[in-house]
Amino acid sequence: MEPLHLRSAGTSVVIDFSNDQAQMLHWGADLGKKLPELGILTEPVPHSSLDVPVTLSLVPQGSAGWRGRPGLLGHTINGGQNFSPAFRVTDATASTAASTITQVDATACLELVSTVRLHPGGLLEVTHRLTNQGPDAYSLEQLAVQLPVPGMATELLDLTGRWCRERHPQRRAITQGTWVRSGRHGRTGHDSSLIMAAGTPGFSHEQGQVWAVHFAWSGNHEEFCDTAADGRTVLGAAELLGPGEVTLAPGESYTTPAMFAAYSESGLNGISRRFYDWFRARDHHVGAWPDGRARPRPAVLNVWEAVYFDHNLEKLTALAQTASEVGIERFVLDDGWFRGRRDDSAGLGDWFVDEGVWPDGLTPLINEVSSRGMEFGLWVEPEMVNLNSDLIRAHPDWVAGPYTSGSGARLPLEWRQQHVLDLVNPEAWQYIFDRLDALLTEYNISYLKWDQNRDLIEHGHAGSPSVHEQTLAVYRLLDALRAAHPGVEIESCSSGGARVDLEILEHTDRIWTSDCNDALERQTIQAWTQLVVPPELVGSHVGPTQSHTTARTHSLAFRAITALFGHFGLEWDISTLDCASRAELAFAIALYKKHRALIHSGDRVYTDAHQTDLNVYGVAARGGRQALFAVVSTTTAEAEQPGRVQFPGLDPEREYRVRAVYPRAEDGSFAALSTQRTAPAWFAQGATASGRFLGAVGLPAPILNPEQGFVVEIRGLD
Repeated sequence: MEPLHLRSAGTSVVIDFSNDQAQMLHWGADLGKKLPELGILTEPVPHSSLDVPVTLSLVPQGSAGWRGRPGLLGHTINGGQNFSPAFRVTDATASTAASTITQVDATACLELVSTVRLHPGGLLEVTHRLTNQGPDAYSLEQLAVQLPVPGMATELLDLTGRWCRERHPQRRAITQGTWVRSGRHGRTGHDSSLIMAAGTPGFSHEQGQVWAVHFAWSGNHEEFCDTAADGRTVLGAAELLGPGEVTLAPGESYTTPAMFAAYSESGLNGISRRFYDWFRARDHHVGAWPDGRARPRPAVLNVWEAVYFDHNLEKLTALAQTASEVGIERFVLDDGWFRGRRDDSAGLGDWFVDEGVWPDGLTPLINEVSSRGMEFGLWVEPEMVNLNSDLIRAHPDWVAGPYTSGSGARLPLEWRQQHVLDLVNPEAWQYIFDRLDALLTEYNISYLKWDQNRDLIEHGHAGSPSVHEQTLAVYRLLDALRAAHPGVEIESCSSGGARVDLEILEHTDRIWTSDCNDALERQTIQAWTQLVVPPELVGSHVGPTQSHTTARTHSLAFRAITALFGHFGLEWDISTLDCASRAELAFAIALYKKHRALIHSGDRVYTDAHQTDLNVYGVAARGGRQALFAVVSTTTAEAEQPGRVQFPGLDPEREYRVRAVYPRAEDGSFAALSTQRTAPAWFAQGATASGRFLGAVGLPAPILNPEQGFVVEIRGLD
């Protein structure tokens, strides 16, 4: 059987079948059209070892001598047999859409079909489907997706975090053994890594070879880097299944979530490009592409940090008026609109408009919003319930947990005074669909902020663990509502950023990145979220002057600049602003509208700024026509002079006009921007230089105060 060689956008994948196993010999740099005889890659056989070379196949197995983490764990229910499969390739089919590799263990009566796609932008996607072809049930414990990385990858990067501090990087050396990141939250998790990247020594945003993987699943999972004693390293991931959670009856199958993998020879920026190209090639992608395929991402006002639970039509009308005046295009009513919801202790599950607060329903507010040219959005949390709700008083058995009925009933511990609705129960699923369908039918709602505010601890259905089925039920619910109301966009919010993965973004239209609107915290959170997720899908809002979650105080410019490079919005009582602040905010919103087509279609450029106190990042248009950068100071500087900042990603042969465009001298934020007797020569009047000069030499930065920044507009002169 001929080897499989996939090539795209500077990446090659080579899978060999010479010993009747599917062995990935190469995932990395493009190898060109012609391969040598692959037998030259046969490994040596050391002393005190197996008598043949050990094969590391797509699903690593002990029957081939692999002593690292196995790809498949499971056994036949009848006597615990067939615990160690010996898969052999029976078919391999290549096509432009996807390649499939079929392996069979005839004795164990198991079939394994691997689907391998190398997308046009160079992003690799791998899934496995296991089918029980035998007469007895098969208990599946784990089926992992694993990919080899070469020995030159000696450093490992992953991400971690917590509520309001999601997606912070951590690094370590790759050494013998296994580094495992487990997520048992029942959702992706605030501490979910989002990406696991192995790279050459010192790899950075702009430099080094990098091999990175992402596991597209919103339930329990683990990601790992495993280096065996023979020196070979794999990156992998798998769904974490509860005891007995997946049992395959004769003829039944289990398909893994997809693992996406990207190779880059130009650091982490190249990894981002692979993911962005995949996202933006989707038919259902939302964004602001210059060719007009999708409408621009509207500037948003969410009223949560403006009114919290204090819903008052007069106050909200005033907010809507101010919002329209400063340029807002989408107005979102947050928590507190439904029956009994005066705080977070009651009402979840009762998705009826509260007649006491809204005697005429939501129509008066929606009409006010719509008359001012804005869309109307609504907050919901359909997966959760309060025990203090009409729904649970009527259906106490609809709460998910280990034992939810009978004399031994026991619920999981409460989290934010709420529990999880058992959507595996078809009646509960149908109830939620019917209520949301009714709301979307009755009211002119174009956007749902879909929240999910707790981990799924001890999550079960009918006495058995059910995170797997609950996750699939949520996907089905989202899909059914989108099919019934195709014009409605849905945001995935989960205590902020606890459910951020590629699979939830197949069923929704953006993520809420974090409940923290502190601009300093957001500098890190958004940078690492956008390593994988393009900015048009990353909700980024200007919060109040004093942060709700950290009590830090920041200038309007610093908050607006941080929010600019995403899907821009506000979460703030802007009806109380003075005239000067309102004018500056209107300018910032106009700046977003002016550049959102670029921000939401160009290449992410995050620089390796040598100054430890500066973040220099932006977006460059494909073809180098234009770029937009932010230069942000996060701390006090060590040196008197900040030195020059470079602007990579431009056409080296093109001349550009460079201008600092925000904050302006007339903005209230400008006075706090810097501490200096004179600014750099170019700062007030702009500069003209080639892309080569701007990328290699750069321009002197002003002496910024900590937690300040400015925006640089770069436009080609031809």
